[in-house]
Amino acid sequence: MTLPGVLPISEASRGLVTFRVLVPASEVVFLKSIIEASDGVASIFAEKGGDLTVGAPPGREAELREILRDLESEIGARVVEPD
Repeated sequence: MTLPGVLPISEASRGLVTFRVLVPASEVVFLKSIIEASDGVASIFAEKGGDLTVGAPPGREAELREILRDLESEIGARVVEPD
């Protein structure tokens, strides 16, 4: 269900390379802080808990992939490749 005046993630992330990232809810703030500290590499979109969409401009995809690999080993993030 989309709330009135709120863009769906698919529309808000249009033009970005997106990954679905699953983390325990207790790790969301940590993941967000890593992404935000990474000089604007990506944006995070969330609907609930630790089920996140992380998107980067196509020119920064390699940087985002590197960050996500680190998060997989550090906090057990599960990264789903884009379609």
